[in-house]
Amino acid sequence: MRAIALCLALTLAGCAQLPKTPTDAATTAQARLGGRISVSVAGDVHNRGTGGAASFELFGGPEAGRLELTSPLGPLLARATWQPGRATLQTPDGERQFDDLDALTREMLGEAVPVAALFDWLQARPWPAAPHEKTANGFEQLGWRIEPRLPSLVATRLAAPIVTLRAKLDGGDESIP
Repeated sequence: MRAIALCLALTLAGCAQLPKTPTDAATTAQARLGGRISVSVAGDVHNRGTGGAASFELFGGPEAGRLELTSPLGPLLARATWQPGRATLQTPDGERQFDDLDALTREMLGEAVPVAALFDWLQARPWPAAPHEKTANGFEQLGWRIEPRLPSLVATRLAAPIVTLRAKLDGGDESIP
């Protein structure tokens, strides 16, 4: 989340931005989810909490895909891409490689967020690659409480520090089938 908050502040101050990815046949053929997302990490007596918000576009799927975050003013702040064995984070400061998506989100947000599961969670269903338990308002999976209310989602990590991810999907027919 530190990266999102920092990028938002820098963008508002006139910082450079990433170029948009051109739309091509491969991109338009990919599954797409988009909307607004916010992530907050609770603080404690030693650390302040952090958080930030951005618009997002999520393409592809858990095995290979792309996540783009844009500021409220429109500039592209960060682009994460992944495929088996490799994940890449591009920001206006440069590009970094990671072994997996968990390591990338830990760097980008300060805490690991299960992006692979997010594809299903945003569709109000558990990720089929991990067990889950039903709750009164949704389900728990991977140590997170998921409360889907289409077109919105609230996901809260149950372990400290508490991480809360909120997402609201754009309307339209561009959701994952």
